Amino acid sequence: MKILFAGSPAIAVPSLEALCNIEGVHLAGVLTNPDSAKGRKSFLQQTEISEAAGGLQNKFSFPVFKPEKLDAVFREEIKSLGCDLLVSFAYGKIFGPKFLSLFRLGGINIHPSLLPKYRGPSPIQAAILNRDKVTGISIQTLAEKMDSGDVYVSEELQLTGDETADTLADTVSKKAALMLPGVIKNIMEGKSAPAAQDHTLASFCKLITRDDGIIDWSKSAAEIEASVRAFTPWPLCRTFHKTRELFLLRTALYNGDFKQIPEKGAGYVLGIDKQYGILIQTGEGILAVTELQYQAKKALFWRDFLNGARDFTGVKFDKRGNYGI
Repeated sequence: MKILFAGSPAIAVPSLEALCNIEGVHLAGVLTNPDSAKGRKSFLQQTEISEAAGGLQNKFSFPVFKPEKLDAVFREEIKSLGCDLLVSFAYGKIFGPKFLSLFRLGGINIHPSLLPKYRGPSPIQAAILNRDKVTGISIQTLAEKMDSGDVYVSEELQLTGDETADTLADTVSKKAALMLPGVIKNIMEGKSAPAAQDHTLASFCKLITRDDGIIDWSKSAAEIEASVRAFTPWPLCRTFHKTRELFLLRTALYNGDFKQIPEKGAGYVLGIDKQYGILIQTGEGILAVTELQYQAKKALFWRDFLNGARDFTGVKFDKRGNYGI
């Protein structure tokens, strides 16, 4: 079976590697996003899939494609490969019917949620933001509507409440790579029987933007703590200390003696607790911060941070950099 693999970020790398080692599978090519400018000096940087594919090409001979558009010219190039199946994991572009028609057996997609829950581009973040106890991985057929295809297999992942987006993505990446070979083999042997989703139960998640990381202190401590985990490593949750952008990297719900701390209003830095760290009042409950970072500075444990920010206690933050004392 000749397969074209489409993916871009690191989460898809183990699945690409797994495809290379399935008996009877020939990886005909890898499709990924174009190199993009990164950093202040705008150096071009390839996707993690492009980088991984470069390392695999020494052993497995296949081309890597980085088109800006899946247009007619590019479709002809892919048509010439004579692929049987498209396998996609976090590629980053929508496949239209003309592109999917190039594959004799259509396409399958790996999606890190228990479909039909969390269709869309950020299911990992959505599960953390909503403080779910369980999430999962689904392998589905590629369909015209986003993440609406029939499901070959899905597996649950139990959540502890400590996951960040990057640690959960790492778990998903490894688990998906174990699930994929079984699906591919069943398709090769004609044993696959995907089940239709119940579309009435569908829920959706949105594209994450940098502004999603701005902390709304009127929210509860539980909501903010979940946001800190969901937006690690990007876009990171942040507030402002006077005019300086401040990232909160590690937080927890404060379970100490509330009676000893007067409530001052959402966003107010109440002080410190030697066990929990810096305490900040939220719209409901107190958030304990243990690791912080000023923009363009290194991350610091809360004690070390306060050594260089002695005017920190007593500040009242808001979402956009206004402050009061």
